[in-house]
Amino acid sequence: MAGDSRVLMDHNMEIGVTPAQVKKLPKHLREPQISTERTHLISDPAKKPRQRYVQKDGKCNVHHGNVQETYRYLSDLFTTLVDLRWRLSFFIFTLVYVVNWLFFGFLWWLIALIRGDLVHADEEGWTPCVENLNSFVSAFLFSIETETTIGYGYRVITEKCPEGIILLLVQAILGSIVNAMMVGCMFVKISQPKNRAETLMFSHNAVISVRDNKMCLMFRVGDLRNSHIVEASIRAKLIRSQQTKEGEFIPLNQTDINIGFDTGDDRLFLVSPLIISHEINEKSPFWEMSLAQMEKEEFEIVVILEGMVEATGMTCQARSSYLDTEVLWGYRFTPVLSLEKGFYEVDYNNFHDVYETNTPTCSAKELAVKLREEPLLPQLSLLSPEPKMHTFDPLNQLSNQDLLNQDEENEERDSGGDRGENNGSAAALEELPLADGLSD
Repeated sequence: MAGDSRVLMDHNMEIGVTPAQVKKLPKHLREPQISTERTHLISDPAKKPRQRYVQKDGKCNVHHGNVQETYRYLSDLFTTLVDLRWRLSFFIFTLVYVVNWLFFGFLWWLIALIRGDLVHADEEGWTPCVENLNSFVSAFLFSIETETTIGYGYRVITEKCPEGIILLLVQAILGSIVNAMMVGCMFVKISQPKNRAETLMFSHNAVISVRDNKMCLMFRVGDLRNSHIVEASIRAKLIRSQQTKEGEFIPLNQTDINIGFDTGDDRLFLVSPLIISHEINEKSPFWEMSLAQMEKEEFEIVVILEGMVEATGMTCQARSSYLDTEVLWGYRFTPVLSLEKGFYEVDYNNFHDVYETNTPTCSAKELAVKLREEPLLPQLSLLSPEPKMHTFDPLNQLSNQDLLNQDEENEERDSGGDRGENNGSAAALEELPLADGLSD
């Protein structure tokens, strides 16, 4: 019984009837459904969960293994240090400074040892290289004071130590380089535009519905900050495994999804939340995909929002993705913008909310063919107050049209007979005076 109901549901999808028209089965015969709060996911409950290529927060779920040429990371040492995690960055930051101070402290202690300052430091008339440097600890402290330019004034280099003067110059130059590199890495890491991307929002789901008699794939983006993203642009990729005609299997093949590149709609003025729309036309990868086919497909839509941070001028990129189970067929986004006294208010409580709308279950290609053949039918059907009873059946339209034509002919025939009777009465009345005249 459950199999017959499934076949009936697939047949209704092919002819354009929404699945809500199928009679509900008894509770013990129903298939398990995915429980959701407000939305109906189009995925098959039996479908295994798909591994994401890009996480919802924008992190790419890809790990590089068996990398043999690790020396390439050292060729771009600055970027390698910036990309490290915070705990490793703090450890390397501290380690570099401590090792640098210890190294130059050892050199100052070695000079004092070679010159005999450690032995003759207390003798009168002896001029050491560095005054009051009598141990390795004092040499380490003098190295810290030299590189950080603290200058306590207790340990001072003398003019009768040329090797010490040369070492002082070398430590000052190398210390400046170390400071520039480490402080620069920490500054770049702190001011990374990744943090700016945390206030850029993407809707939890993407939707498919009809706009101006065209099937469209839509999702919503928003910016929580008052400082805007300058030169914001958005693009989308379809991630889906593909097999060529020659039999080659391409895992995670990337296909561009046009969201207004040719018309300039991909350039955003992101002051308030915007609904990004992809028109499903002949060049779209969803052109021949119906609701029934989408339930069987496995794909992921990656969306990328780029722009410059207004405060810093650095380029910022925010990413998100939608699995096939997160694409809702027959829904639209709830409006979030309202007009108040003197300003527009955005209600982010409804940012992720959607509502069901009347949408045909056929593919965009089939819808375009039906619109060309019967241009009035989709317009009348889409305006129907009962979206669940919506259907695209040309045979029903032809039969209804025949009934309307027949009713109009009957009305014309009846009205024509009435007009004939009235005309006959009028003619008889006109003849009456003539007959009276003849009788006179």
